[in-house]
Amino acid sequence: MKGTYLGEFQEIVLLSVMALEKEAYGVKIQKEIAEKTERSISRGALHSALSRLEEKGFLDSKFGEATKVRGGKSKKYYEVTNLGKSALKEAEAVRKEFHKSIGDLSWVKYSVA
Repeated sequence: MKGTYLGEFQEIVLLSVMALEKEAYGVKIQKEIAEKTERSISRGALHSALSRLEEKGFLDSKFGEATKVRGGKSKKYYEVTNLGKSALKEAEAVRKEFHKSIGDLSWVKYSVA
């Protein structure tokens, strides 16, 4: 699929949005990624990725209700589109093909740099 290539970070963002379901908004997505990947990301990097994914048609967004807690501002919620789900499935298939071709990685020692 031309134009559906996902970089690692974009894939992680899409997976986070899917995992959070109806609660997928900026701060929650950022926390989800930090918890699952054990790395912090800037708000700017996240919002750039969300914008690019929306432009590609992989995400839809809508605003929730404005609240007093947020100073009258509303949260922007994200949802993965069918096109986004297809891109994730394609990325998963590519990774599986590579893993099949290299075999078992259980002998590799895992270390965090």
